Amino acid sequence: MSITVRPASRSEVPAVAAVLAEAFAADPVLAEIRPARPGEQREAVLGTLFAALVRAVPEHARALDVAVDGDRVLGAAFWQAPRPHRGGTVAFLRKVPELLRVLGVGGAFRALRHLRRMDRARPDTPHWYLAEIGVAAAARGQGVGGLLLDQALRRVDELSAHAYLESSTPQNRRLYRRHGFGDGAPITGFRAAAPVSMWRPAVA
Repeated sequence: MSITVRPASRSEVPAVAAVLAEAFAADPVLAEIRPARPGEQREAVLGTLFAALVRAVPEHARALDVAVDGDRVLGAAFWQAPRPHRGGTVAFLRKVPELLRVLGVGGAFRALRHLRRMDRARPDTPHWYLAEIGVAAAARGQGVGGLLLDQALRRVDELSAHAYLESSTPQNRRLYRRHGFGDGAPITGFRAAAPVSMWRPAVA
């Protein structure tokens, strides 16, 4: 397997969404927002959700990287550029009609509350925000997540910028610490394990 990391094309957004849907199919926070329903194809539903969330952020305000083996997308990372940090909620509201079809009214309200909690926890200092990162099941354990982070953080460092993310699992936090992120405070208000905020200061 020969893995390359590069910017995603617009036509690859569905493949990115499919990888993220597979990676987050069992995520406890996402399950709280949009519980699985009997008989549904969970990954197809989440793929629609992630595609909408990516497209809600204008291309000039995001960075979307893919790890590929040939034409096959193995992993993806979706970053939002520095800007006023209430952007997560604004992006969500841009896609309300599409998201209502996926989440339903109750799920949309839960998602909005979730985004508001996350937004309140984010620092006011301008920063690149890692909204989502995921690796296809067949490629896990091969360093794909680390390659995606390396690519993005080189770009961040060239701009002397800060970076921020939230992580809901200890395993992922270990990866982020190896890439220079430090643990912040847990983000409360979830029934599932609280995500932890993580900050990476700009390289001087």
